[in-house]
Amino acid sequence: MTTATADIIGTAPNAGASTTPSASTAPSASTAPSAAPSASTEPRPAVEITHLRKTYGPLVAVDDVTLSVAEGEIFGILGPNGAGKTTTVECAIGLRSPDSGTIRLMGLDPSTQKDEIHEIVGVQLQAGALPPKLRVGEILDMYRSFYRDPADVGELTSALGLEAKREDYYRSLSGGQRQRLSVALALIGQPKIAVLDEMTTGLDPQARRDAWELIEHIRDRGVTIVLVTHFMEEAERLCNRVALIDGGKIVALDTPASLATRARGGKTVRFLPSRPFDKGLLTELPEVTLVDYQGQHVVVTGAGELVNAVLLTLAAAGVTARDVQLDSSNLEDAFVKLTGKHLSKEGQTS
Repeated sequence: MTTATADIIGTAPNAGASTTPSASTAPSASTAPSAAPSASTEPRPAVEITHLRKTYGPLVAVDDVTLSVAEGEIFGILGPNGAGKTTTVECAIGLRSPDSGTIRLMGLDPSTQKDEIHEIVGVQLQAGALPPKLRVGEILDMYRSFYRDPADVGELTSALGLEAKREDYYRSLSGGQRQRLSVALALIGQPKIAVLDEMTTGLDPQARRDAWELIEHIRDRGVTIVLVTHFMEEAERLCNRVALIDGGKIVALDTPASLATRARGGKTVRFLPSRPFDKGLLTELPEVTLVDYQGQHVVVTGAGELVNAVLLTLAAAGVTARDVQLDSSNLEDAFVKLTGKHLSKEGQTS
């Protein structure tokens, strides 16, 4: 973990280079101050980033990124390695200073209100680790001491499946257990926002699915989650909305389902009719944009409640749709269409 990382109170380590946390960087309290009341009647976003830009010499890491995250949302930042995902969240939490743009977390400015930000944000960064000879219970107690009003350790370890590991050394934990511990440390200050950066990288498929259940549990506790990932399936499973980032830019921002639909140009239903029918029966429907044939099968493309509209119309005409198939696109299709690149499981593009 870099020297700057130590300035992030509530930042939880992940697998990587060993770093010993310092109590001197801890906040004096975990109760977030009330933000100034807004004149607007609309709910305040938990995270609001506007025209964010960050460069390293000639390299533009983040280029005019604008996004907002609603309270209670799981928001995904999805893209390949080197796309600018981690730099974006590091600027958002105050670990790095952007070249330009504005950032607000629960209405607070991380560049001028660092202490308040530290009290409401829990972070699990990509790199970092804990001393191998510390026990899990010792680590939790040390981090708990950083706060005046911390979460209940027993409840936290029980919820994260670490209750039986409190006497175990950090070095003996599996990759999945280390991930759970890092999340526990990110949550021990009872944050309003949790930033999880590549939380499931390096985990086996079962451990990854366990981690997904864990993230959903965190959301159910009322925490807003910003999830940085390069796993398409992970974003589809967990996120209310995702921002696809490539080359430091947001190339699309929407729900996973909407992005997948846009990638295909609409929804598609494929079926075998029980008897021939006039395709005008379907082309006249407002949900339908195209009716085509593949052998004996009919392929209908459209939007909205396409499936219901097609099946109900056919049934009213005395036609039964058999072998009904929904041809669904996914985030991988959307990413390929928008960037012209394929994303591997390791986050590399091809």
